[in-house]
Amino acid sequence: MGYTLENIAALIGGRLIGEGRIVIEGVNSLERATGKDIAFFVDPRYRSALEKTSAGALLVNQENEQFKGPQILVPNPVLAFARVAALFAPSPFSRQAGISREAFVHKSCRIGKDVRIYPQVYVGKESEIGDEAVLFPGVFVGDRVRIGDRSLLYPNVSVLNDCRIGKNVIIHAGTVIGSDGFGYVRDESVHVKIPQLGIVQIDDDVEIGANNTIDRAALGKTWIQRGVKTDNLVHIAHNVVIGEDTIIVAQTGVSGSVRIGRQVIIAGQVGIGDHLEIGDRAVIGPQSGVAKSVPEGKIVTGTPTMPHKLWLKTRGLITRLPELQERVRAMEKKIQDLERRLAG
Repeated sequence: MGYTLENIAALIGGRLIGEGRIVIEGVNSLERATGKDIAFFVDPRYRSALEKTSAGALLVNQENEQFKGPQILVPNPVLAFARVAALFAPSPFSRQAGISREAFVHKSCRIGKDVRIYPQVYVGKESEIGDEAVLFPGVFVGDRVRIGDRSLLYPNVSVLNDCRIGKNVIIHAGTVIGSDGFGYVRDESVHVKIPQLGIVQIDDDVEIGANNTIDRAALGKTWIQRGVKTDNLVHIAHNVVIGEDTIIVAQTGVSGSVRIGRQVIIAGQVGIGDHLEIGDRAVIGPQSGVAKSVPEGKIVTGTPTMPHKLWLKTRGLITRLPELQERVRAMEKKIQDLERRLAG
């Protein structure tokens, strides 16, 4: 299926320069695009690729004289490209609705309209699956779980008892929602397990990456609020609250009872200590170890974290530390020699 450039420009609110009746059948990079594809250009570092591209059309933020074909002018070419790509992306909802005979769905469940439940899915008692939800093979849904309309659970996702999944949620393969939080108390040399009696609540429009683990609360709920996006291999411990539209990148671990604000960005391989607060719109740089709370709007990096500009200065000095140490020792020796001469 294709779209004319006129249609594409109208759909994304762009201004078309050039022939509008050309039919576009896909999206691609500058290097791989053919005459039936649309690409985008925004970074001058890819100017050489722009010179060689065979793309049929281009998304740009201003008219580009290097490209002789049609162009659609938009404020943000990357955002426009994402929206155009969605037109061509295969839909997970394309399979005919229905429940496979090879799935187990408890008779006490409430199943919405046009649900797609694949083979080898298990849905426990008194659970609810919303309209148009999709459960791929190997999905486990425990007892009394709620899954909202149009939510999509990829293969081998587990949603354990009593957890709540909102509408339009995407959970990628291998993720576990509602495993026990890591809670123990010592009795002399023995670790006694603290029962984890709470739940996980995931609000609408959240996307959870592959192989995430989101632990149920000890009491109350672990809460992932609307619009949160997590990358693959993220761990979220019990009683964590993550505010709306926050992004968490791969291999990050969030310890218990942390409160993360709205629109926070947490880069890859970050570790956050327990019972801390991360303020709204804060940014935490990659491989940071967060040992104290981060105020609203702050950008921090390093282990332990410090203001990002200070970390940049510090990082630049690390390789020079041996040289600086020798210089300090030489200066100390000169000062000692001078003091001895003045004293004599």
